[in-house]
Amino acid sequence: MNAFFDLSGRVALVTGASRGLGQYFGRALAQAGADLVITSRNKDHLAGFQREIETLGRRAVPIELDVRDYGSIQRMASEAVKAYDTIDILVNNAGCNVRKPSLDVTWDDWNLVLETNLRGTFFVAQAVARHMIPKQYGRIINIGSVTSVFGYAGLAPYCASRGGTKQLTMSLADEWGPHGITVNCLAPGWFKTEQNKVLYENDAWVRYICDRIPVKRPGQPHDLDGAVVFLAAEESRYVTGQTLLVDGGISTGATKATITE
Repeated sequence: MNAFFDLSGRVALVTGASRGLGQYFGRALAQAGADLVITSRNKDHLAGFQREIETLGRRAVPIELDVRDYGSIQRMASEAVKAYDTIDILVNNAGCNVRKPSLDVTWDDWNLVLETNLRGTFFVAQAVARHMIPKQYGRIINIGSVTSVFGYAGLAPYCASRGGTKQLTMSLADEWGPHGITVNCLAPGWFKTEQNKVLYENDAWVRYICDRIPVKRPGQPHDLDGAVVFLAAEESRYVTGQTLLVDGGISTGATKATITE
């Protein structure tokens, strides 16, 4: 009997893999049997993670990528295919945030977040799908957020970008489904990352947000392992265009989290 969720022989490309959740996604996929392409704006920042993946008996090819640069995206996709001759799985994880009151958001703040989180997500998916379509197979996992379905004060550009990611996911799923490609959005809830670690320094905010989460704790990175492997695996073949919230249940009834710096 074959094991479920076996990614042996598959190649997974994970963007934004120099730290944080990107590394957890890559690690989970490698442990399930996939070889990796890992990207960062600074290729040198990937060396330690590359060695870690290799200790698991998997390959990890590091490639420089700036998702705000169209040429960089095209070069990355070309190098990835040259390294493995295929890209079976894409985890579109690279992202950023600017946390401030809406009246203080600048033109450049808006462009930074939307160009990274939404425009970058689309054009990376486009570049990878060009190689998936001829093979009639692919798994694209766009990383969203609980802000894909809820709005929170102090996060206007980020919420706009993640809401757009949800809608983009559905559009691409409809368009590329006939080519054997599934496109889904994996939406974490409140996880401590480099982007939001300042919030977790505020004990009152942590108590407040935990009270809003039915399981009464923020997410831990390994809470996402099963979800990303499932969406990457053959067993999710009939799941596409969906937003999978891994949020401890906060989306069952949260209204607003007050952002306290």
